[in-house]
Amino acid sequence: MKSICIALVLLVSATSLFAHCDSVNGPVIVDAKAALDKRDVTPVLKWVPAPSEREIRDAFAQAVAVRGASPEAKELADRWFFETLVRVHRESEGAPYTGIKGADFKPEEGIEAADKAIDAGSLEATEKALIAEITAGLRKRFAAVREAKAHADHNVGAGRHYVHSYVEFIHYVERLHQAATTNAAHAAAESAAHAH
Repeated sequence: MKSICIALVLLVSATSLFAHCDSVNGPVIVDAKAALDKRDVTPVLKWVPAPSEREIRDAFAQAVAVRGASPEAKELADRWFFETLVRVHRESEGAPYTGIKGADFKPEEGIEAADKAIDAGSLEATEKALIAEITAGLRKRFAAVREAKAHADHNVGAGRHYVHSYVEFIHYVERLHQAATTNAAHAAAESAAHAH
């Protein structure tokens, strides 16, 4: 049950998770900085699918070739490589490229919690927080729809209030269920398709 709840929340925010990858402090650019400093493209290739590897290798070689010309050239080459890498990564996940987010970008709490769990090597704190949030969300919406249903036939306004509460509860459960039964990449691709 606990594992399912965690999967639900993480998958519901799949699109946001991918957005985390386009910040200067996100894992893609952190790996890209290390790769450029070591002059070794290997650490970033995991972020792109095999068919896109040549594009990233070429972009990396071009960036490395001009980085030493001046501090300005280094900054420009690095930025161009980051943008290329993130664009290709996001395309592979079915998400649009919307630019690089700055150091002040703060990912959603769920993303931060997931990163902390990975860094700590323990799911305990993240699991506890997510289960509490899911349980609270379900109980709140369920209580609202039950209360509204008890008065739904009193008048049209009460009936509409019930329908609103019903729809909110049903869709909340539906999103959780879809997240639990759909892989993250597929969910993100569907979200991106629906956004257009």
